[in-house]
Amino acid sequence: MTHVHDVAHQHDLALVAVAALLCLAGAWATSRFFRRLTEDGATQRYGWLFLTALASGVTIWATHFVAMLGFDAGAPVALDVPLTAASLLVAVAGSAVGFLVGATGDRSSARPVLGGAVVGLAVSSMHYVGMAAYRVDGVVSWDTPLVVLSVALSVLLSAAALLAARRARRHGWDAMAVLFALAVLGLHFTGMSAMHVTPAGVEGELAAPGSRYVLAIAVAAVALVIIGAGTAGYLIDARSRTASVERFRRLAMHDVLTGLPNRASFNERLEAEIGRAWERRGRLALVVLDVDNFKEINDQRGHAVGDEVLRALGGRFAALVDDVRTAFVARVGGDEFVATVRVDGEGDLDAFLARLARTQSAPVRVGADAVPLRMSTGVAVFPADAPDAENLVNNADLAMYRAKRDPVRDVCFYDAAVDERTRQRRSLATDLRGAVDRGELFLHYQPQTAVVTGETDGYEALVRWRHPQLGPVSPGEFIPLAEENGLIVPIGAWVLRTACAEAVTWDPPLRVAVNVSAVQLAHTDLVETVRQALEESGLPPERLELEVTETAVFTDRERARRALEDLRGMGVGLALDDFGVGYSSLDVLRSFPFGRIKIDRSFFSGEATVAQTVELIHAVLSLGRTFGMSVLAEGIETDDQLALLHEVGCEGAQGYLLGRPAPLEELVRSGRLRLAA
Repeated sequence: MTHVHDVAHQHDLALVAVAALLCLAGAWATSRFFRRLTEDGATQRYGWLFLTALASGVTIWATHFVAMLGFDAGAPVALDVPLTAASLLVAVAGSAVGFLVGATGDRSSARPVLGGAVVGLAVSSMHYVGMAAYRVDGVVSWDTPLVVLSVALSVLLSAAALLAARRARRHGWDAMAVLFALAVLGLHFTGMSAMHVTPAGVEGELAAPGSRYVLAIAVAAVALVIIGAGTAGYLIDARSRTASVERFRRLAMHDVLTGLPNRASFNERLEAEIGRAWERRGRLALVVLDVDNFKEINDQRGHAVGDEVLRALGGRFAALVDDVRTAFVARVGGDEFVATVRVDGEGDLDAFLARLARTQSAPVRVGADAVPLRMSTGVAVFPADAPDAENLVNNADLAMYRAKRDPVRDVCFYDAAVDERTRQRRSLATDLRGAVDRGELFLHYQPQTAVVTGETDGYEALVRWRHPQLGPVSPGEFIPLAEENGLIVPIGAWVLRTACAEAVTWDPPLRVAVNVSAVQLAHTDLVETVRQALEESGLPPERLELEVTETAVFTDRERARRALEDLRGMGVGLALDDFGVGYSSLDVLRSFPFGRIKIDRSFFSGEATVAQTVELIHAVLSLGRTFGMSVLAEGIETDDQLALLHEVGCEGAQGYLLGRPAPLEELVRSGRLRLAA
């Protein structure tokens, strides 16, 4: 008698259900392990490959084994233990190869399909090796088309499973679990439908029904323990990853030193608060706070104390936020904090600012020391002062810088009319940053004249800036900007190189004077910059004179003295510029190696009488003779002033009467200078 396979009649549906549930559980675990296999680095990858292959192999094998225990062949049955064990190894090893292929390479490539096909062949191989271990007392025949169909289903569904996992985004891993389970179940039941058994003797079965149930449950339990152990590891890893992500997110969004939110967190919160205020037609105040004496604290007490001050401020601001629920405070820079607060009532902002003031007023105790704080505060309100986050921050910043400059007020509110000038200066400073590279700077030269002969004996190089939109910008405007922003160092280096390169072409070979600011003099590279400019241009050092103000000398006296002595040692001339408006200390003339004194123009444009001016110039000339320095007077604009210099015996003069600053091309064109061949 031939038994044709029928799921409903030749399978125990209870064991079929157990096999199906086992298959779904194993497929879900396999899909999650495969996900980690595709995400983690090389070190963890092989661990996840082992778990993926083990879960897949056990799922395939246990599903087949439990379903086979529920199959009634109509004849006595025995199992070949070595072949049964071999079928498990085939499932695990084949899955390992397939998942490794499918997990590597680009997700858009054919590798997921190829890897899935290998997994499908592993499923098929396991099934038919397992069927070879299924020894039934009778004749077994196979329906070849159904066998081919079972293998095709397994290969196609497994390939689709890996393809869904690698390419789909949101539900790809769930799709993989379902498709992989269908591949295993489809292969098993289609393959079983292909088998026909003709009993050789009396009808029988593998064991008593009770024994089959016990064996099936045991196999399922062992399989679930193996799959469950891997799943537990996956869930622990997922929880650890979630905790790590949250920890990294906190680190990314919070300041490590103070524990307050950082700039990224502030930007996110500000956008949300502005959106809320816009929707509800409310107001939002942005407050910028800066510790005025933080550099002083660091310099005098050390950076450790500075850090403690910032930590203490962070704690105070955090406590303030706990009390004022609509407030938010972040640290966005070294000693700069920002706060936002919703302004629902008329007194809300004033009350919040008063609490901020109390928070800052108390000194910070560091050990036995009480460190006093000075803070400047700028306030801007949305939407009255700005329509968006960027402008609101800029306007509050402008108000804060005005508070820094105000000797009376610590808190300033944004004022469009007052702060517009500051905004323009900031914009100009930004444009000045690239002026050298864009070729917007150029030099003018003003003659320096010997009073007795009236002949030009040198030129002072004066930098000029032609802004592409604004046109010529006054040096009185952009030079202070360059000094405030540290741009004077690269600009000064450019002036020095350019002046030397142009002066070396002059005929006759006159002296060229270049101004050096306090920032340049304090910079460690000044001497080397001068040396390189002379070497590159070929200008003799004695033809270069550097003009330094008294203020620049007193900024860092010892460093200035060393730098000037090194320059004088190279043969470069040194002039004390603007003499008479600074300290005018005899000690400066005695301690620094100047070779020339330049009398400031204010000597001639002030309210002093002619007699007083003569006496003042006589005094300076006397100092010059005492210290072996020549004297040049600036700001000479009238014949009377020049005659006075001639009368008192002043060696040099400079001013509009003797020549206005002009570009080199104009000096050459007018015949005042020739260029050497």
